[in-house]
Amino acid sequence: MPRFQFTIHATDGKARRSTISMQRGEIRTPAFMPVGTAATVKAMKPADVRASGADILLGNTYHLMLRPGAERVARLGGLHGFMGWDRPILTDSGGYQVMSLSELTKRSEEGVAFRSHLDGSKHLISPERSMEIQRLLGSDIVMAFDELVPTTSTREVQAAAMERSMRWAKRSRAGFDSGGEHAGRAALFGIQQGALNEGLRRSSADALKDIGFDGYAVGGLAVGEGQEAMFAVLDYAPGQLDAEKPRYLMGVGKPDDIVGAVERGIDMFDCVLPTRSGRTGQAFTRQGPINIRNARFAEDQGPIDPECPCPVCGTWSRAYLHHLVRAGEILGAMLMTEHNLYFYQQLMADLRAAIEGGVLADFANGFRARYRASG
Repeated sequence: MPRFQFTIHATDGKARRSTISMQRGEIRTPAFMPVGTAATVKAMKPADVRASGADILLGNTYHLMLRPGAERVARLGGLHGFMGWDRPILTDSGGYQVMSLSELTKRSEEGVAFRSHLDGSKHLISPERSMEIQRLLGSDIVMAFDELVPTTSTREVQAAAMERSMRWAKRSRAGFDSGGEHAGRAALFGIQQGALNEGLRRSSADALKDIGFDGYAVGGLAVGEGQEAMFAVLDYAPGQLDAEKPRYLMGVGKPDDIVGAVERGIDMFDCVLPTRSGRTGQAFTRQGPINIRNARFAEDQGPIDPECPCPVCGTWSRAYLHHLVRAGEILGAMLMTEHNLYFYQQLMADLRAAIEGGVLADFANGFRARYRASG
């Protein structure tokens, strides 16, 4: 396998059906990456995540740096061997959690100083340290370190954060390239910032392309701005990036968010929603999400989704899952999560097939009509 190769097989409008080839395997896009925050996709064994159709997982730099520690993971053979996943892993840079989980942070040109949300210990993440952590973890796709600010910030604040993120992107590039063997087999993605401002996003994209990355992420969205505002940005932002490289929308999202983003040219996604929702009793179906805790499911002998091919829908009833979740049984969280991951991966497979068949608009409109009907 090559270090990193992006091959576009078919297009339909702005959407692309592609393959990313890396040494640990191929990633079919559009792709959804289950989130393995602490070296685990919660309530799932790696083999079962793979069986759902996932080609790649996301690991969390911030959490793994704090516990069990990147240096410890490296001593234990790297993240893949540690968690038992032999396919590609993308690691985020740690910037988002530094901003969202630590109340006391101090930002400077050097990086972000913060206190751990676990024990209050002091840490500093800089572009260079972020690259080091991701190298110690053995990441296959490394994300540049960036500065995230709310979309409600003033334009001046947004511009300053974007410009600093571009300086940090350059330092991330240098730090990654100095990584020896790891840099020879892994890939580095830059992150476009600029909130909801088209001009700032253009400046960010131009700076990233000048530096040069294997792929590009659209960052700073899915932070409360709403679907309409997010789609307004996605109407132009992917087109500002290199059309010959993959485009990754960070932290998205709901099934109808993903469908709309694919229509706008996005290739890769991640979100905690399918796993978090599963643990709290929400299941995704082609007719929209349902809350299995509701009393109407107490004696419902049908599957979660009659059209779902997953082992959960083929074996257990809504009534049984209702009982497990209401009783707080661990198996309930496991089965609900497994179904949700299968649902997401089946959606990605359907999107890939629709692009290949040149019928994406029909599929997307039909999906939305059914999915939103219950809402």
